[in-house]
Amino acid sequence: MVRNSIISVALAGNPNSGKTSLFNLIAGANQKVGNFAGVTVEKIEGIVKYKGYTLKIIDLPGTYSLSAYSPEEIVTREFIIENKPDVVINVVDASNLERNLYFTTQLMELQTKFVIALNMFDEIEKNKVVIKWDLLEQLFGTHIIPTSAKSKTGINELLDHVIDVFEERINPQFKLFYQSEIENRFEALRQILSTDKELDNKYNTHWLAIKLLENDKIVYRLLKERPVWIKVISFLSETNKFLENTYGGDPELIITENRHAFIKGALKEAVIFPVTSKRNFTEILDIVLINRITGIPVFLFFMWFMFQLVFKVGEIPMRWIESVFVWFGMMVGDHISNALIKSLIVDGMISGVGGVVVFLPNIMLLFLFLAFLEGSGYMSRAAFVIDKVMHVFGLHGKSAISLITGFGCSVPAFMSTRTLKSNSDRITTLLIIPFMSCGAKLPVYILFIGAFFKPEMSGNVLFSLYLFGILMALLSAKLFKTTLFKGHSEPFVMELPKYRLPSLRYLLFQMWHKAASYMRKAATIILLASMIIWMGTNFPKSDEITRNYNALKLKAEQEMTNNPDQKKDELLQLEKSEAAEQIEYSFVGKIGKTIEPVIKPIGFDWRIGISLLTGLVAKEIVVSTLATLFSLGEDDPASGVSLQKKLRSESNYNVATAIALLLFVLLYVPCIAATTVFYRESKKWSFTLFYIIYSTSFAWIVAFISYRITSLFVI
Repeated sequence: MVRNSIISVALAGNPNSGKTSLFNLIAGANQKVGNFAGVTVEKIEGIVKYKGYTLKIIDLPGTYSLSAYSPEEIVTREFIIENKPDVVINVVDASNLERNLYFTTQLMELQTKFVIALNMFDEIEKNKVVIKWDLLEQLFGTHIIPTSAKSKTGINELLDHVIDVFEERINPQFKLFYQSEIENRFEALRQILSTDKELDNKYNTHWLAIKLLENDKIVYRLLKERPVWIKVISFLSETNKFLENTYGGDPELIITENRHAFIKGALKEAVIFPVTSKRNFTEILDIVLINRITGIPVFLFFMWFMFQLVFKVGEIPMRWIESVFVWFGMMVGDHISNALIKSLIVDGMISGVGGVVVFLPNIMLLFLFLAFLEGSGYMSRAAFVIDKVMHVFGLHGKSAISLITGFGCSVPAFMSTRTLKSNSDRITTLLIIPFMSCGAKLPVYILFIGAFFKPEMSGNVLFSLYLFGILMALLSAKLFKTTLFKGHSEPFVMELPKYRLPSLRYLLFQMWHKAASYMRKAATIILLASMIIWMGTNFPKSDEITRNYNALKLKAEQEMTNNPDQKKDELLQLEKSEAAEQIEYSFVGKIGKTIEPVIKPIGFDWRIGISLLTGLVAKEIVVSTLATLFSLGEDDPASGVSLQKKLRSESNYNVATAIALLLFVLLYVPCIAATTVFYRESKKWSFTLFYIIYSTSFAWIVAFISYRITSLFVI
């Protein structure tokens, strides 16, 4: 056998199993992030050199099974089947064996080469659980290696076993069997499928037989165009009737019960759990955290604390970054003599990108806190607590997970609604996800809150915005469920993992990963948008405006020859007025003036209108657009005056304007990418059009009411 020194390794397992922490420990800094082909689910790869081999490790999305419901399940399954990794490392949470080993049984059905990394093994030892290793390995037909990402143990042993499996020094022997009648049906269907030689060569026909009896839609689509389908559909029809009459249930349920029965039997034989009547740490905390009385207040406190942290701690480094961009703009401007090029670079590129990058510390703190909540096990509790509220508004409990995902980004939040089997629940959830404050809205929030509210109020205002978005989402859901999409929501069972202290390495990786994505957007989309906005505000130029102001400047110089300071001030004011009129004459100005009558009743001028339009590309561009527009026309483009100060100095902007803008950004269409995914998930243009009209018109109405009421109290 010719050895191949490159081994492709897929890392697969349940969410909260410590899979990503284990991946970070194995791969270290040798990682790259992208997306799986055709979907927006993240793909993280790592390269490891070990004992003369190059291990290419793919961290697959965390998933509980290999069914065909969620995008994570589909991506993980398709990667294992189509890409055929040499070895799969199945990461199993040692503290939750029964739930995690369900995924293992499905790997056994695929008959792929895998080893089990029994992760968080230190918790098993602490709880005095006894494992009969030889018997457990024999039952699951593969080697089991105890690991701990926290204590960094078992990594070399795991990699040694990966190499042994690859070199076929270890051959997994799969021991998963079903009831005899079920096994007979699998075998009969497998023989039918094997008559299609192309199918037999490409896929494991035993696995295909299982998935067909589970009514797997993807496998159905794979087979129904092939000649063998006629025999398959006839066999399935007869088998379904037989199993329903014999076992009193549909085949999918029977297969699931068989898997669980195998797992329970294996654990009873090979694992001895200590008998204890004492409550563990998780149970003690859950008395408060998921209590029907204290659960919601505790969740709200955590959210409030997070936003206080984002503002208070993030303010200092934010000012440092702001100073760096001011210094950089002044330095670059001093070395460029051409006024047009200087304006492009300083006003367009540096001001536009700098206006967004300055909020990087706040973004990093937000995702650091969210990573802590996720890694500690609390985020699942938050979804569980919110689940109780969701049913009051007619929503399925799983909608809570989609809404919480929306705090990060609307795109994966839209995709996560695939787990909702009820079409009315799914469409309702899709329609209200835009009201969640995604990470891209945060720079806009911080800009206007910092400009128009006192520092001691900033965190509270931000917290209120997030709460208001949730409230509007729930009220909209109630409206939809009582009018357009009537029907009861299905019950929902949610796994609550044990509490654990996430490692610093995990937290920093998650924070940096999100920050790097934010910086990539700043260096590409936002930079390009800033340049386009600059060009749109600089062209065309009006010769008439130039002639008029040249005449006024000449007159000012002649009339104030004896007062140089007054003459200088007058000339600077004329230059600013000329620049302002030229911007209004430009392409951007004309577009802004066209839409201004629509947005003027809610307190916005044409500059804010343009910013909201460009925000459809990405919400961060609202900030970069305002930074570009307010830099143009300054007497000194690199004067060091922050965008927040410039906004405060505008006579027609006040607290009422700020509140209306914050609410509008909160509620209107997220971005073009999210809208595209919305259409793909809803599968109807009518729903997509309704989503655009509803969110935008609702945002306008709320902003109008807010502006009119708050204007009564603002002097």
